[in-house]
Amino acid sequence: MRLSTNTTDYLAKHRGVEEVISMIAKAGFDAFDLSLEKADIWGDDPIGFANKVKEASLKYGIPCNQSHAPFPSSVGDEEKDEEIFKSIVTAMEIASIAGADVIVVHPKQHLKYAEAGNPEKLKAMNLEFYKRLVPYCEKFNIKVAAENMWQFDDNKVIIDSTCASSEEFCEYIDMIDSPYIVGCLDLGHVALVRRDLPEMIRRMGNSRIRALHVHDNDLIRDNHVIPYTRNMTYYDTTTAFADIGYDGDFTFEADAFFAKLPPPLLQDGLNFAHAVGRFMIAEIESKRK
Repeated sequence: MRLSTNTTDYLAKHRGVEEVISMIAKAGFDAFDLSLEKADIWGDDPIGFANKVKEASLKYGIPCNQSHAPFPSSVGDEEKDEEIFKSIVTAMEIASIAGADVIVVHPKQHLKYAEAGNPEKLKAMNLEFYKRLVPYCEKFNIKVAAENMWQFDDNKVIIDSTCASSEEFCEYIDMIDSPYIVGCLDLGHVALVRRDLPEMIRRMGNSRIRALHVHDNDLIRDNHVIPYTRNMTYYDTTTAFADIGYDGDFTFEADAFFAKLPPPLLQDGLNFAHAVGRFMIAEIESKRK
């Protein structure tokens, strides 16, 4: 199982994406997740940016295992949504050139999920949305991973959104019915909507979960920090991954952990994240035996 972490906007801002790749390699990670959440990261030359990332990957001997497309995937305005779609396709091409096997693309969730009829409307929108991405998956030879999401209610409390439940997440992947559309299970998001994380892992299974976003939170806010630094627990989670025979990558999405560190401590932060990741992978592998 490869251990990976994302390049993050904060790291790239202070070090540049090429140096961040070298730092991730120095920390001992097996791969890196290329953060493309903001379309302006590649500027006016997306292919040139992609080639620089690929050159750094080869130079430092560390592959790009996955990526993250710009989000949100929709705002409910037809013209703006088409521009968003184009930026997602561009990110897919960049990620493919960089070497990524999969790119995470958020499902559309611009409607209030809790309102009657909206889950069904979003399901229809997302079926069309992900099916529209399949030809680009084929063109660029990259998988797209949907992700389990959350929303705020009117009181700013986190509640369900698209794919928050294992039933709906499985249904999305199964109804699209393409080898190019898989699932990225965001562990922190599961905890925030008060679902049982080990149960969700077992219900989705290894065939659907082909990417991970691993991070911790205080069960109230989407903190995105390193595991064991907030309130989530992981013993039963690592057991569940062992039980399903999970054989994908183990990828951190702990952006906010690094954003709290002053620049001189960024390498130390990556070193710590690496130690935590190796510990968690060792737990999974020992329980598998």
